[in-house]
Amino acid sequence: MRKLTFGMNLSLDGYVAAPGDDLGWSVPSDELFQWWSDRVGATDLALYGRRLWETMSSHWPTADQQPGATPAQKEYARRWRDMPKVVFSSKTFKVDWNTRLVTGDAVTEITRLKAEDGAPMDMCGATLAAAAARAGLIDEYVLVTAPVLLGGGKPFFTALDNWVNLTLVETRTFPGGVLLTRYETRR
Repeated sequence: MRKLTFGMNLSLDGYVAAPGDDLGWSVPSDELFQWWSDRVGATDLALYGRRLWETMSSHWPTADQQPGATPAQKEYARRWRDMPKVVFSSKTFKVDWNTRLVTGDAVTEITRLKAEDGAPMDMCGATLAAAAARAGLIDEYVLVTAPVLLGGGKPFFTALDNWVNLTLVETRTFPGGVLLTRYETRR
């Protein structure tokens, strides 16, 4: 059975995007960027919600060809393109870069994918993660908390039907006071 992890950058007050889907507050240090890149390199399959997919696919497929792209950005772009991805959306649209689209029930498909053999899967997108969390499908939460208060926006966590008990398995500090905390779900 595959492990499913939900991880994103978030503000100290718990938002993954400021109002208007502004992500300008979450620019990672080189060290944190490398950590995210290594994570992508170790992920067998990434599950995306439509909005985050649109953001990522508008930049990363050609980021390595942009003037001034750093070696780390080039590596991330290659890893991102190569990693198999599934996008969940109620709308039909074209996907590229080693990606397939699922327009049916996300929880049913995520349950099926988890039951397969394989390396870990990453959940990308707070709305998709909310459905997976309510269904009890997330095995690990990775919070990369920036020392900024946004006061509103898209929350990392949404309302749940039941408590989710967690065990802290890692903490790490990155430049700029960014704190990574990793928790496993206790079942």
